[in-house]
Amino acid sequence: MSRLREILANNLKAFRHKSGLSQAKLAEKAGISTQYIAMIELSRQFPSPDVFEQIAAALEIEAHELFSVPPSPEAALDKLHKEVVTDIKQVVKEAVMQAIKDQCPSPKSE
Repeated sequence: MSRLREILANNLKAFRHKSGLSQAKLAEKAGISTQYIAMIELSRQFPSPDVFEQIAAALEIEAHELFSVPPSPEAALDKLHKEVVTDIKQVVKEAVMQAIKDQCPSPKSE
């Protein structure tokens, strides 16, 4: 099984489930057979560009999204780590600024 067919099969299933569609309902919306959808999801068929467009339209996505590769767990963890560090820096900065304001009250107007 080619990697491209595997990616397509996994993404098609995921988008179909996310849309709450059965294979039969997706096939109906896309104007193709239920068996053909099943064969794509089993990596046994690879649709033509026109069929890709029909499936994508039925799923209300762009056709290229059917080929997106999910990030590796390491990449996802790295992204999460960067977001957490950024959030921590912001919280610390705000806490320091508040502590400075609390310790150094502004002069009173006379």
